[in-house]
Amino acid sequence: MLLDLSEEHREHLAFLPQVDSAVVAEFGRIAVEFLRRGSNAKIYEGAARKLNVSSDTVQHGVEGLTYLLTESSKLMISELDFQDSVFVLGFSEELNKLLLQLYLDNRKEIRTILNELAPDLPTYHSLEWRLDVQLASRSLRQQIKPTVTFKLHLNHNGEHNTKVLQTDPATLLHLVQQLEQALEEMKTNHCRRVVRNIK
Repeated sequence: MLLDLSEEHREHLAFLPQVDSAVVAEFGRIAVEFLRRGSNAKIYEGAARKLNVSSDTVQHGVEGLTYLLTESSKLMISELDFQDSVFVLGFSEELNKLLLQLYLDNRKEIRTILNELAPDLPTYHSLEWRLDVQLASRSLRQQIKPTVTFKLHLNHNGEHNTKVLQTDPATLLHLVQQLEQALEEMKTNHCRRVVRNIK
């Protein structure tokens, strides 16, 4: 699978051939730090002074490299696919090898960082439900008022959590229809691409 880089990312990466390989390697280190700790304007300004370019140029170069490394790591593309993806950028063979080495050296760490950044959500364990129907009350002798009660058991960080939900059948039917519609939409090509990129 080849990476599909937009024109904007290509422009950001176009700065890399203008600097030597040591600077590109340093940009790779900064890119991994960027994932770990976030953006740091002082690092960009210091590098920009040394290279006699604007800090925006350095920032765009690092962000382009960060995107290249994270997308490659997310999709776990092979060495050959990475080389082919970078080849279309028109870089020198030396720079292509350096980028490949950066990718191979950092892909496991980048995947670890991306997994840590993923939201930690509760997971489904089990569900109990009950249907109650009120047939009459003191004020209304003939009344039918159905209620559905759910007891949802969740796991979160090894702890069991219970939520009690109550609704009427019409709302429950609407909820089921919306969930079925969402499941059908997950089968579309667009959603498959989005899910594949999230992983």
